[in-house]
Amino acid sequence: MKRIEIQSEAVEKIKKYTVTDQVLGFGKYMAPIMVIAEYKNGAWGKATLMPYGPLQLDPCAKVLHYAQEIFEGLKAYRHPEGDITLFRPELNAQRFNFSAARMAMPEYPVDMFVEACETITAYSRNIVPKRLGESLYLRPFMIASEAGLGIKPAKEFIFGVVASPSGNYFSSSSVKVYVERDEVRAATGGIGNAKTGGNYAASLRSYKRTLEESCDQTMWLDSKEHAYVEEMSGMNFFAVINGVFTTPPLSDSILAGVTRRSLMELAQRRKWPVVEERIHLDDLIAKIKSGACTEAFVCGTASVLVPIASLKFKDGTTIHMREPDGKLCLELKEELINVQAGRVEAPEGWLHPVPVIEF
Repeated sequence: MKRIEIQSEAVEKIKKYTVTDQVLGFGKYMAPIMVIAEYKNGAWGKATLMPYGPLQLDPCAKVLHYAQEIFEGLKAYRHPEGDITLFRPELNAQRFNFSAARMAMPEYPVDMFVEACETITAYSRNIVPKRLGESLYLRPFMIASEAGLGIKPAKEFIFGVVASPSGNYFSSSSVKVYVERDEVRAATGGIGNAKTGGNYAASLRSYKRTLEESCDQTMWLDSKEHAYVEEMSGMNFFAVINGVFTTPPLSDSILAGVTRRSLMELAQRRKWPVVEERIHLDDLIAKIKSGACTEAFVCGTASVLVPIASLKFKDGTTIHMREPDGKLCLELKEELINVQAGRVEAPEGWLHPVPVIEF
């Protein structure tokens, strides 16, 4: 944390901050501090831990007109003995820089990214939740701050990290999924594998329809044939078919989820078969009806893992899963949560310790 300037006002803010609500929700409460750094003249300036507050932007900042921005999501967990760890932050840093390259933005060095996450977590130690399944959610981001209406990559940027003590993303134990067969979230050659706002904005109209259909998540199909399952609006997809954990292979229209990767590695450690292969929607439906596909689930940093209860279509047809509570899914989820919370041994390198700061 030697490279990050600590403002005394930020320290005083976090000292006085408490969260008493027993239902944290997701992103409902924000830590009163943030880390900010600026990129100018081809280099990153020193990062600063400062009080949480509005950013000052020119009305012509390129982020506002051309959506040149990226973000990440990762979590810090409190262990039974009180230690705090980040979960695989290096993977988020690497994906952040992949997204930066795709959006014509400068990389933020991995060690500096991790240090920024360490710092805001260390100073937020007292508001890292204690209950199993809860965490301090971190949202690193980068925006183009240079002013100008010309359509060209910016040369000035702001990097930041904010934090939020959070609980469950979904209020229910399983989700109902609306299958989007008309619109497209991401196309081949586009930005579907970059964690950028435009990637998610493309899903919002369908999400509105999803809610109108009394569903929780939207399932997206491939852009060319509208036939193969890709992912949800912000989560990866798995199905258990004939006892095999099956997920679509990564492509330039599917985001490489850290939770997706972690669940695959945990399943493989259990000797559970895992395959990456294209899943034709019609084939998936047939296998659900025949009983070959018993479970399915969505997964991501915010939601961790949530079983799918049903698939609903535009004409009102609903396909119900044989095991909507997902026995195997929940067993895998339990292991991941216990690994993250330090209650079972984690694979080497998965948990990044956060140093204790006296302040």
